[in-house]
Amino acid sequence: MSDEQIRLVWKDSAEMLFKLRLQAQTEKLAAPTDVRKQRRTIARCQTILAQRGTLVVTAAGPDGAESKVEHDAALHDKHGKKKRAIGRAKIQAPGKAGVATKRQFKKRTQSGK
Repeated sequence: MSDEQIRLVWKDSAEMLFKLRLQAQTEKLAAPTDVRKQRRTIARCQTILAQRGTLVVTAAGPDGAESKVEHDAALHDKHGKKKRAIGRAKIQAPGKAGVATKRQFKKRTQSGK
């Protein structure tokens, strides 16, 4: 499929998802799994476009005007890896020579001392 066709599928799924959400609020849905199917279709379209490097997301600014924001997957992955590496380093860092330190608690009185 071309990028234009994928964008049309994305737009149709987004409109259908909106209608289903309105219907879910006002009355009972005939097939509740349709909401999940539409969300997954939108995610598939976004994934394909992001892999091709042609994903452009419109975002509303504080003044309500829409602006186009290009998705930079490489920058996103770089931050994700950096964040995960720091988290692992904190978890795996041993205390003094691998010995856990014992916490000491002070007994508090009503005066706070």
